[in-house]
Amino acid sequence: MADAHRDTSHIRVLAVIGPTATGKSDLAVGLAQRLGGEIINADSMQLYAGMDIGTAKLPLDERGGVPHHLLDVWPLAKSAAVAEYQTRARAAIADIHARGHLPILVGGSGLYLRGALDDLDFPGENAALRAGLYAALDEIGPEALHARLAEVDPVAAAAILPTNGRRIARALEVVELTGQPFMARMPGFESIFDTTQIGLDRSDLDDRVELRVQRMIELGLIGEIRTLLPLGLRESPTAGKALGYQQLLAVLDDAGEVAGDLDDAIAQTVRGTLRFVRRQRRWFRRDPRVRWLDAADTDLLDQALASVGSVL
Repeated sequence: MADAHRDTSHIRVLAVIGPTATGKSDLAVGLAQRLGGEIINADSMQLYAGMDIGTAKLPLDERGGVPHHLLDVWPLAKSAAVAEYQTRARAAIADIHARGHLPILVGGSGLYLRGALDDLDFPGENAALRAGLYAALDEIGPEALHARLAEVDPVAAAAILPTNGRRIARALEVVELTGQPFMARMPGFESIFDTTQIGLDRSDLDDRVELRVQRMIELGLIGEIRTLLPLGLRESPTAGKALGYQQLLAVLDDAGEVAGDLDDAIAQTVRGTLRFVRRQRRWFRRDPRVRWLDAADTDLLDQALASVGSVL
């Protein structure tokens, strides 16, 4: 595993990043097949077992025989833990490298990606402080807590969705514990590995997001949620707040039957995803290391191979 006491700068790593619905998973499979790579998930919600349709988890028969790591590794009841992901992702990178293959991180969770690749230490936790913030979250709601975060750390507030109560609470916890803004702890743009980052974006992403949400409904997202209800999806501090799942849970009763305005829940999912895309763009565009490609280009794989060919 990579750590502060071990030189990992010789380990070559490829990352395929960018906003949701740009086609990162498919490109990563193509690159892995051509470059002898193995894929490491860097989507925070794909870590959860059973959350397949709503997270656009690539089905097994579409993975092209490429090994995928860090999918379905957390139960629904687990609260998100970026520090734990960092440890597991770096262990996977080291293992893949030791086998003579290329580690390829794929996802749109910016903090998880930077945690895996960059010299980033995560502050500890304070159970009492966090419990108080979660109590405030229940009492006044995430938007009000987000406004509080905007006062003490506007940069973090701009990067975190106003509906993402868990992330908001964590940012406020870090500010309280360290006396510094949450985002001030982010390191410079320097990887501890020999990293190449390919970024995907495209101009028609708004339309693709809407089609993607509709497709998830057609593929059976509501049925998937019904199977996860007995496993604690509604009570989950993180998984139950994922885009799509949270909105649909609000209109499903405890038996999983539609008891509210389904069309409105779908529309809210689309709007929430579009807001998330805008935040992803702002996060990733700040990183000067990313080599951006138009995901709509028909020769995308060839362009990506050419972009990384000089360093791999």
